Amino acid sequence: MGEFVKSRLDYLKSGTVVEVVLSGSASEVFLADDANLRKLEGGDVSGFRGYGGAVDQSPVRLVVPSSGTWNVVVIPMGGIVTVTSVRWFAAA
Repeated sequence: MGEFVKSRLDYLKSGTVVEVVLSGSASEVFLADDANLRKLEGGDVSGFRGYGGAVDQSPVRLVVPSSGTWNVVVIPMGGIVTVTSVRWFAAA
């Protein structure tokens, strides 16, 4: 696996919407807990479980599946990607 960009988020409640603004090529964008981020950092791509997937438009909006501390992970799909911003909106 190639390089990826990660951004640590605060403790977020289930249902919170995380918005990721990207510029550049298509990417895979995920929310990952710390355990799954460690798997990815260790090269265990097959064991990695995140919430999200492949995107080719920005912004990307992901819903936090359960309360906890989360990370945004962006994996470029063959090009250069810049994460312009990451913000979140409290669950309604």
